[in-house]
Amino acid sequence: MACLPLDLYPKLACAVLDAGCPTGAAPRGELPRITRLTAVQVAQSGTYVALGDSYSSGEGVWELSQAPVNDGAGRCHRSEGSYVPLVAQAYRFGGGTAFYACSGATTRQLLSGQHGQPPQITRVSAAASLVTLSIGGNDAGFSRVLTGCIVKIPWSSACVDQDAAVNRRIEELRTSMLKVLREVRVRAPAARVIVLGYPRPFPADPVESVDNLTVADQRWLNTMTRRLNDTVGAVVAEFDRAIAAFGAPGSAEYVDAYEAFTGHEVGRPRPFLNGLALDMDELRVNARSYHPTGDGYRRFAGLITGQIAAGPGRPMNNVLVTDPNAPRQGAAPPR
Repeated sequence: MACLPLDLYPKLACAVLDAGCPTGAAPRGELPRITRLTAVQVAQSGTYVALGDSYSSGEGVWELSQAPVNDGAGRCHRSEGSYVPLVAQAYRFGGGTAFYACSGATTRQLLSGQHGQPPQITRVSAAASLVTLSIGGNDAGFSRVLTGCIVKIPWSSACVDQDAAVNRRIEELRTSMLKVLREVRVRAPAARVIVLGYPRPFPADPVESVDNLTVADQRWLNTMTRRLNDTVGAVVAEFDRAIAAFGAPGSAEYVDAYEAFTGHEVGRPRPFLNGLALDMDELRVNARSYHPTGDGYRRFAGLITGQIAAGPGRPMNNVLVTDPNAPRQGAAPPR
C-alpha cells in the first residue's frame, strides 16, 4: 500500500465507501447567493398592469366602431392606440400585460369601480412587477373646468373665476393620491409604480385665442396643469422616499409630462392634443377633445419606456436569492 500513488486513496474511498466522490455540486451548507436586480429586471419580472384615466385608456384615439380592449366596459374607451400597447411591445414582461385604464376615472373610482365593472385596483396582485397610471385630472374637475372655459361669453372671466375651486380640489387630491399608492403597494409590494403627469395643453406664451379660449384663459389652464402635476409628483416622491428609507423592494416614480408636447400644443400646426371636437349630429363636445392624438400617445410611450430604463434614481432593493444547496432538477436527492 505504501507504494500506491497518493491520489489513489481518494479514488479507493470513493469506490469502496461511496465517500469523497466528486459531484461538481457546491459544498453542502454554502450560504444562499443574493443578487440585487436592476430597475429593468424588476419591471420585466412579472405582469405589467396599466391603470388610470382617459389619458391612459386612449380616449383621444378611441373610435366608437372598435371593440373594447379586454373584458372591460365599453364606456372605458380603452384603445390599442394608447401608450400601453406600445410599452408592452417595447419590453417583454414575464407575466404579460393587463390593460384596465378607464376614461373618466377619479382616484375614488379607481378604488371603487366604474360602469358596474370591478375596481381597477383589483387587477393588481403580487404578480405585478410594473404598474403605470395617470390619475388626478378628473379629481380636479378638469373636464368641466375646460367646458366652463369654452362655453362662455367671449372675453368673459368665467374661466379664471374657477381658480379657487380648482385649487381646493387639487389640494384635496394629496390624500386620495396617497391612498391609491398605498393600495397598489399592498397588492404588489415589490412592483415599480410609474405615475404619468399631464402635458401643458397650450404654448407657454400663447399669442392668440383658441376654441373661444383667450390668451389669459390658456395661461391659466397651463398654470392649473402645472399645479396638478406638482401636487401629484410631490406625493409620489414622498412615498418613494419612505420605501427607500426602509430598504424595501419596489418603487414609486413620477414622470413629469408637462413639457412633453412642447411645440405641439393645441393651436400649433401639428398638435399632440386634439383641439375642440364637436359631434354636429348630436350637438355635443366629443370626448376626444383635449386628449392626446396618436402622436401624443407615442410620445407618452417614449416617456414611460425611458423611465423603465432609467429607474427611480436610486438602487432597487429587489433581490434574487439563489440557493446553491437546492438539488438540481432531475438530480438525485442528497443522502
